[in-house]
Amino acid sequence: MQPHHNNSPVNPLPPVVAALAVVIVAIELIFFAGSKGVVGGPSAIGWRLAAMQQYAFSPDIAAWMWDSGVYPAEHLLRFISYLFLHGNFTHALFGAVIILALGKMVGEVMHPVAVVVIFLLSGVVGAFAYSLAWADPAPLIGSYPGAYGFIGAFTFLMWAKLRSVGENQSRAFTLIAFLLGIQLVFGVLFGGSGDWVADLAGFCTGFALSFVLVPGGWARIRARIRHD
Repeated sequence: MQPHHNNSPVNPLPPVVAALAVVIVAIELIFFAGSKGVVGGPSAIGWRLAAMQQYAFSPDIAAWMWDSGVYPAEHLLRFISYLFLHGNFTHALFGAVIILALGKMVGEVMHPVAVVVIFLLSGVVGAFAYSLAWADPAPLIGSYPGAYGFIGAFTFLMWAKLRSVGENQSRAFTLIAFLLGIQLVFGVLFGGSGDWVADLAGFCTGFALSFVLVPGGWARIRARIRHD
């Protein structure tokens, strides 16, 4: 038996969650260093803009692919690559914080592959929903739709826990209601691009995926269907 003092009181971050946050912050640090002339020389000042032109999600390009029936790999990549691009360091930092906080809770329950699937598919569905919601939307960047996927998965875990103990399951949706409320207030006061649609779609995707990705989830669904 190992002594109790060797056990850490704080659970370590799941490696896959830490890796997502590190990639996001590392990319932002490269852009920041380039803008300050620390690396890359004079051309580095335009690295962020060049990356956005090549990797941001463009609703116009998505519409062109749909209309033409041509789906180049470099444009399909935009459905995922936009998650790792941000407008500035603060934008990236907040995204990384949400990923670390909610991703940790989700990653402690779900398999690492499931964590990645939730993040990426939430981003894909978020981008698709964003392109459908507005007539002339701006390009989409930021990790928030994927991070909101983690919020959706966390909400599912809370919802399932409340259900198991017979408590009010609507309490599980307090966090998403609070966050969307803040976005609505900021949108009214300062204007917004409507990217909350992508965030909400990401949340719904993370919640829905959790039904099958949570350990034993699919077995419970089949058991419930048979019982009904």
